Amino acid sequence: MTTKTIQTAVLARLVEQTSRAIHSRGHSHGLFPAQWTALRYFAGADPSLCSSSALAAYQGMAFGPVSRTVRTLIAKGLVRKVGVATPGRFELVALTQTGRALLASDPMTEVVEAIEGLSAPDRHSLAVALEAIVFRLQDADGDDGLTPEA
Repeated sequence: MTTKTIQTAVLARLVEQTSRAIHSRGHSHGLFPAQWTALRYFAGADPSLCSSSALAAYQGMAFGPVSRTVRTLIAKGLVRKVGVATPGRFELVALTQTGRALLASDPMTEVVEAIEGLSAPDRHSLAVALEAIVFRLQDADGDDGLTPEA
């Protein structure tokens, strides 16, 4: 095994450890990681894209599991139905005050703070590297997933 291969394998394990640490923090305040992801999405998305189908497209996931997540958030009083995008189409949702208040305790804040502690060049390098990894994995799955920002 070459030094480059060993270093690459070590980096892959670090990415995995980071992913697991982030995922485990997502089990807080009575929510699961997917529910936190949905809350974050609805907090930042254009109101016309606040639906189960848009969230599923954003995450590159099947509609069924995402729809169940949104129904659970509605049942918990964290999001509410606000209308229908077009007749016969998907329902739009919005965060409730309770949902917005809960986001103040978002476990992702720790990750944000860790990244903010990096130098600007290191943040840029991290962004480029992670984007390349995500797009490579999505291509391997044949998934469109995230769309890069302009």
